[in-house]
Amino acid sequence: MTEEIVAASGNAGKIREIEEIFGGVRVIPMREAGFDGEIEETGSSFRENALIKATAVCKRLGRPALADDSGLCVDFLGGAPGIYSARFSGGDDEENRKLLLARMKGAHDRRAHFECAVCLCLPDGRTLFGTGRTDGRILEEERGTHGFGYDPLFFSDDLEKSFGEASDEEKNRVSHRARALHDLTGKLGLLK
Repeated sequence: MTEEIVAASGNAGKIREIEEIFGGVRVIPMREAGFDGEIEETGSSFRENALIKATAVCKRLGRPALADDSGLCVDFLGGAPGIYSARFSGGDDEENRKLLLARMKGAHDRRAHFECAVCLCLPDGRTLFGTGRTDGRILEEERGTHGFGYDPLFFSDDLEKSFGEASDEEKNRVSHRARALHDLTGKLGLLK
């Protein structure tokens, strides 16, 4: 493996999670590494978007690049917001949560899951993928102030509390991103 990976992200929460899970590998945000362009996520799945982002950063910088694409999939909304989770409302995290609550008003089926695909792209053209999922339900109001995104609204079946109420360590044991990264790390031996 490598000692440094460029993360095809500027999201501080994601980068912190990746560093904690990868332990010992320095994760450099793409802008800090010199990638200043925008990457258009034109894929129709989490896996396709992760590949698009990792490939763009790896090719431009000639360094190993890791990208994830993840989102919240709500049964009542037919899997939405899904790959559009970060831009669901067109606003910030708080506006996304408000829109989700508005769309879920009166819903009896509140089942949901977070899904994640990660892609590691190496300068020699090799790619590896990992996937992960964590199940839960959407709360009727926010609980907790930890995490980011939809965390205060997502009640984790594994933790029996919201991700917003969970410590980073607790969340990283069961999160979709943690599971995808662990799935990926389990495949790193294939690169030798």
